[in-house]
Amino acid sequence: MNQQTLALLGGTPVVQTEFKPFNTIGDEEIAAATSVIRSGVLSAYIGAPGAAFMGGPRVRAFEDAAAKHFSVRHAIAVNSWTSGLIAAVGAIGLEPGDEVITSPWTMVATATAVLHWNGIPVFADIDPQTFNIDPASVEKLITPRTRAIMAVDIFGQSCDIRALRDIATRHKLKLLCDTAQSPGATYYGKATGTLADIGGFSLNYHKHIHCGEGGILVTEDDRYAERLRLIRNHAEAVIDSNDPHELSNMLGYNFRLGEIEAAIATEQLKKLGPNIEGRQRVAAQFNAGLAALPGLTTPRVADGCTHVYYVYGMTLDTAALGVPREKIVAALRAEGLPGIMSGYQNVHLYPLFQNRIAYGSQGFPWNSPYCEREISYARGICPVAERLHAETFMGINICLNDYSADDVRIVISAFEKVWNNLDALRAAA
Repeated sequence: MNQQTLALLGGTPVVQTEFKPFNTIGDEEIAAATSVIRSGVLSAYIGAPGAAFMGGPRVRAFEDAAAKHFSVRHAIAVNSWTSGLIAAVGAIGLEPGDEVITSPWTMVATATAVLHWNGIPVFADIDPQTFNIDPASVEKLITPRTRAIMAVDIFGQSCDIRALRDIATRHKLKLLCDTAQSPGATYYGKATGTLADIGGFSLNYHKHIHCGEGGILVTEDDRYAERLRLIRNHAEAVIDSNDPHELSNMLGYNFRLGEIEAAIATEQLKKLGPNIEGRQRVAAQFNAGLAALPGLTTPRVADGCTHVYYVYGMTLDTAALGVPREKIVAALRAEGLPGIMSGYQNVHLYPLFQNRIAYGSQGFPWNSPYCEREISYARGICPVAERLHAETFMGINICLNDYSADDVRIVISAFEKVWNNLDALRAAA
């Protein structure tokens, strides 16, 4: 077998050595964490009224730095982005049975945060080029029970937040935004996540910046900020009101970020810009090397947007290529490429939604009096998302590796080798 024979068919893989893992933790984070440990104050929260309700000095410093970085009035640290999503849905005052329209292309916590408050997730289809939620699909799903839109800035660029804001305004809906994968991206010069009523970012370990686990909520609204802080830290023990409107969703949680994580996150925030620039250089090199391959479409950056490339998302014209996606993906993986994605996910098709089993085993909240109509999660309700996942989407998880220019050239060489051997793939059983 010569080197041009596909590795899948017995040839030599293009990638001979592993690429360097992406790791932004350096001496700065080590010093910051060490300083906290030596102080003996690993958390300074108390779930009661008083100064300690707002957390310790590292948490407050990180929140100040994040608010300044994203040019937003309030930044509120939480111990995970899942916690952040739950707090955001609760803060808008969701009532049981309220419907929230969201995307099926997201981490499932986007939708389960709605269920958490006994709301009903409704799934809209996505744009076939940006993979973000399609505003036209959203508007078709609005009913008298719709309370909010939970948009998602998927893979590294903003959704069409202007169109979604217009829909939300006309229908008197709240607009939330899950920007877990896109911190630092911009929409017409504004930071993604900051243009919703409440937005925010993940600090999970494989994001652009991280502190292990954590999240940042952002909002311009003073009242939402107060409610977010209450939900984060045992609201029921703190709030002093007999007003049912103020008491709604003021349940007790510990969503508090620790001092070590806050200290690390502060150092990581300083690296967000350089990290994004590195990803954009890698993506530009991929674009230049892959754009000419027939049947392959490289990522489209929407008008007015910048892209920070959590995922380098592509589509395949499998009909024109005459090769199913799975064969191409298998061939690329056999050449040694890391992080090759075959499809993404369709949250509405998860067993939880197909069986409508969330709380207990009897179908609550869908079978409760709060849910006033049958919500469909059937295959076919999101045809664009479903076809992309099943047949045509392919991505590179570029968040996993710290690609050098030579690494990218090797990746491109592997793609070229597979494309030069499509006849062999077509013929292979």
